[in-house]
Amino acid sequence: MKRISILGSTGSIGTQTLEVVEKLGEDFNVVALAAGSDHLKLADQVRRYKPELAVLKDNKAADILAAEIYNEECLVEAGSEGLLKAATWPSADIIVLAQSGAGGFETLIAALKNDKVVALSNKESLVIGGETIERMGLLDRDRIYPLDSEHSAIWQCIGSLSGKGVEKIYLTASGGPFLGWTREKMKNVTPEMALKHPNWKMGRKITIDSSTLMNKGLEVIEARWLFNLPLDKIEVVVHPQSIVHSMVEFVDGSIIAQLGEPQMHLPIHYALTYPDRVNGNYERFNPIDRKLNFLAPDYENFPCLGLAYSAGKSGGSMPAVLNASNEEAVDYFLNGKIGFMEIPVLIEKTMNSHKIVQHPGVSDIIEADRWARQEAGRLAVEIKRGR
Repeated sequence: MKRISILGSTGSIGTQTLEVVEKLGEDFNVVALAAGSDHLKLADQVRRYKPELAVLKDNKAADILAAEIYNEECLVEAGSEGLLKAATWPSADIIVLAQSGAGGFETLIAALKNDKVVALSNKESLVIGGETIERMGLLDRDRIYPLDSEHSAIWQCIGSLSGKGVEKIYLTASGGPFLGWTREKMKNVTPEMALKHPNWKMGRKITIDSSTLMNKGLEVIEARWLFNLPLDKIEVVVHPQSIVHSMVEFVDGSIIAQLGEPQMHLPIHYALTYPDRVNGNYERFNPIDRKLNFLAPDYENFPCLGLAYSAGKSGGSMPAVLNASNEEAVDYFLNGKIGFMEIPVLIEKTMNSHKIVQHPGVSDIIEADRWARQEAGRLAVEIKRGR
């Protein structure tokens, strides 16, 4: 029996994880669910999956949840403390960390401190704090199972080698909905246009990140910590079909790739069932008459990717600033406060204003995140005035 706690259960990855758990059957049991404020959806999940613990970060929503599921044998908790409980729930064997944003940093630390296995979808936690977590002695790569399709692919390709003999990682990117577009053409991109990804169905924030290539930049930094490789050994390759999820080149020149249709159920399934291979009833890839293309990324027209590499190389508190300013920029874009091509401008201006803290502790990361959000807000007003 594997007992699972899911943080971010009402989001895209969380709901797909629950679908996988259902298909896996009685040997897998949900013991804790946590979300942000969607009390209606979480109440439905509690009734269906019968967890021991249900958490909403929003305190008022948690009160409503408690009233809605009063006849269920389920403890209801709220706020950041409730999320930490879900990340360290005693009966949980594996923590699925699918909550969005920088808030995953502290919950990842809590889970690792409590010797939990973590199925990690929250890339931000390693982007902003991988260096800090490693210095704390908590970055146990045998207990972090990547859920992103690209990182799952790398994990599967490396197998039992644990990174030994790896020459290079090819991290594939779809290119998003604006592949081949120029900066001039992208000036008039609307949120509705950017939210139409050609291959993947994802949450709003990650879909915008995919359209700017920032998502791939964040994944580069995440891969650096997951697989203990320098950034110059992690190369982004645009692959419009999203069939090759990533490739690993070994020192002898061999390249191993993992292929599959663009859907998240398979990497989730692999993480939950690891180290076994368990039958999965998901859409299978048929290679007959399929064309696969690979292109170099366009750093000039999609500068977010270069900004991510720059932040990763600078290290210290800079990746936290990159992530926070990007989260704010995406939110401003979705709410019509800045244009699409002003997203990288705002991120770069915020990064340029930051004085890097080297060898940051947890409090330094939290402060860098807070400062960057405040600074991005100030700079967004300047950008709007300067149009």
